[in-house]
Amino acid sequence: MFGVASTVIGECQPFEIMQKLVHSTTQLDVDALSIWRDPRFTDNLASRETGIIFFGGGWLEEDIFIAALQAVERGYDVRLLSDLIATRVDADRSLALDRMALHGILATTVRQMLLEWAVCLHDPLLTQKVQQLLL
Repeated sequence: MFGVASTVIGECQPFEIMQKLVHSTTQLDVDALSIWRDPRFTDNLASRETGIIFFGGGWLEEDIFIAALQAVERGYDVRLLSDLIATRVDADRSLALDRMALHGILATTVRQMLLEWAVCLHDPLLTQKVQQLLL
Protein backbone atom coordinates (compact mmCIF):
# COMPACT_ATOMS: atom_id res chain seq x y z
CA MET A 1 0.00 0.00 0.00
CA PHE A 2 2.79 2.43 0.90
CA GLY A 3 5.83 0.64 -0.50
CA VAL A 4 7.34 0.33 2.98
CA ALA A 5 9.84 -2.40 3.84
CA SER A 6 9.84 -4.16 7.18
CA THR A 7 12.55 -5.97 9.10
CA VAL A 8 11.50 -8.52 11.71
CA ILE A 9 14.05 -9.27 14.41
CA GLY A 10 13.77 -12.70 16.02
CA GLU A 11 10.59 -14.74 15.89
CA CYS A 12 7.35 -13.11 14.79
CA GLN A 13 4.01 -14.28 13.51
CA PRO A 14 2.93 -11.76 10.85
CA PHE A 15 -0.49 -10.31 11.47
CA GLU A 16 -3.09 -9.63 8.80
CA ILE A 17 -2.74 -5.85 8.56
CA MET A 18 1.06 -6.15 8.30
CA GLN A 19 0.75 -8.46 5.31
CA LYS A 20 -1.50 -5.93 3.55
CA LEU A 21 0.68 -2.90 4.22
CA VAL A 22 4.27 -4.03 4.02
CA HIS A 23 5.97 -4.02 0.62
CA SER A 24 8.64 -6.50 1.64
CA THR A 25 9.64 -8.18 4.88
CA THR A 26 13.05 -9.40 5.91
CA GLN A 27 13.38 -11.61 8.96
CA LEU A 28 16.69 -11.70 10.84
CA ASP A 29 17.61 -14.27 13.46
CA VAL A 30 19.56 -11.87 15.65
CA ASP A 31 19.22 -10.69 19.22
CA ALA A 32 17.36 -7.36 19.38
CA LEU A 33 20.11 -5.84 21.52
CA SER A 34 22.65 -6.61 18.79
CA ILE A 35 20.87 -5.41 15.65
CA TRP A 36 23.15 -2.43 15.11
CA ARG A 37 26.18 -4.75 14.94
CA ASP A 38 24.56 -6.94 12.28
CA PRO A 39 25.51 -5.87 8.74
CA ARG A 40 22.39 -7.51 7.30
CA PHE A 41 20.35 -4.96 9.27
CA THR A 42 22.56 -1.90 8.83
CA ASP A 43 23.35 -2.55 5.15
CA ASN A 44 19.64 -2.95 4.39
CA LEU A 45 18.86 0.43 5.98
CA ALA A 46 21.70 2.11 4.10
CA SER A 47 20.73 0.60 0.75
CA ARG A 48 17.19 1.93 1.09
CA GLU A 49 18.39 5.38 2.15
CA THR A 50 16.27 5.10 5.27
CA GLY A 51 15.62 8.26 7.28
CA ILE A 52 12.83 7.25 9.64
CA ILE A 53 12.64 4.02 11.60
CA PHE A 54 9.48 2.74 13.27
CA PHE A 55 9.91 0.28 16.13
CA GLY A 56 7.18 -2.06 17.33
CA GLY A 57 7.05 -5.34 19.19
CA GLY A 58 9.55 -6.38 21.81
CA TRP A 59 9.94 -5.04 25.30
CA LEU A 60 9.80 -1.24 25.55
CA GLU A 61 12.18 -0.78 28.46
CA GLU A 62 14.65 -3.33 27.08
CA ASP A 63 14.89 -4.21 23.37
CA ILE A 64 13.09 -1.16 21.99
CA PHE A 65 14.78 1.28 24.36
CA ILE A 66 18.32 0.22 23.41
CA ALA A 67 17.63 -0.16 19.68
CA ALA A 68 15.87 3.21 19.49
CA LEU A 69 18.62 5.10 21.32
CA GLN A 70 21.23 3.52 19.06
CA ALA A 71 19.18 4.54 16.00
CA VAL A 72 19.08 8.16 17.16
CA GLU A 73 22.81 8.01 17.84
CA ARG A 74 23.27 7.02 14.18
CA GLY A 75 21.17 9.94 12.95
CA TYR A 76 17.82 8.25 12.28
CA ASP A 77 14.46 9.82 13.07
CA VAL A 78 12.73 7.27 15.34
CA ARG A 79 9.05 6.57 16.01
CA LEU A 80 7.60 4.01 18.40
CA LEU A 81 4.44 2.12 17.51
CA SER A 82 3.24 2.21 21.11
CA ASP A 83 0.24 -0.02 20.50
CA LEU A 84 2.59 -2.80 19.36
CA ILE A 85 5.05 -2.54 22.26
CA ALA A 86 4.75 -4.32 25.60
CA THR A 87 6.54 -3.73 28.90
CA ARG A 88 7.84 -6.28 31.35
CA VAL A 89 7.14 -3.82 34.18
CA ASP A 90 4.16 -1.54 33.62
CA ALA A 91 5.54 1.12 35.97
CA ASP A 92 8.56 1.50 33.67
CA ARG A 93 6.47 2.40 30.59
CA SER A 94 6.17 6.12 31.27
CA LEU A 95 9.80 6.35 32.45
CA ALA A 96 11.08 4.74 29.26
CA LEU A 97 8.82 6.84 27.01
CA ASP A 98 9.83 10.05 28.84
CA ARG A 99 13.52 9.23 28.57
CA MET A 100 13.24 8.43 24.87
CA ALA A 101 11.26 11.64 24.27
CA LEU A 102 14.29 13.54 25.61
CA HIS A 103 16.21 12.07 22.66
CA GLY A 104 13.51 13.04 20.16
CA ILE A 105 11.95 9.58 19.94
CA LEU A 106 8.22 10.01 19.49
CA ALA A 107 5.44 7.54 20.26
CA THR A 108 2.51 7.02 17.91
CA THR A 109 0.06 4.26 17.04
CA VAL A 110 -0.34 2.20 13.90
CA ARG A 111 -3.65 3.94 13.22
CA GLN A 112 -2.13 7.43 13.52
CA MET A 113 0.84 6.47 11.37
CA LEU A 114 -1.27 5.04 8.54
CA LEU A 115 -3.65 8.00 8.44
CA GLU A 116 -0.74 10.45 8.53
CA TRP A 117 1.00 8.70 5.64
CA ALA A 118 -2.17 8.56 3.55
CA VAL A 119 -3.00 12.23 4.10
CA CYS A 120 0.61 13.35 3.47
CA LEU A 121 0.53 11.62 0.08
CA HIS A 122 -2.47 13.78 -0.90
CA ASP A 123 -4.25 10.73 -2.26
CA PRO A 124 -7.97 10.73 -1.33
CA LEU A 125 -8.45 7.17 -2.58
CA LEU A 126 -5.59 5.89 -0.47
CA THR A 127 -6.88 7.81 2.54
CA GLN A 128 -10.31 6.24 2.08
CA LYS A 129 -8.72 2.79 1.69
CA VAL A 130 -6.79 3.24 4.94
CA GLN A 131 -9.88 4.46 6.78
CA GLN A 132 -11.81 1.39 5.62
CA LEU A 133 -8.95 -0.88 6.63
CA LEU A 134 -8.94 0.56 10.14
CA LEU A 135 -12.66 0.15 10.77
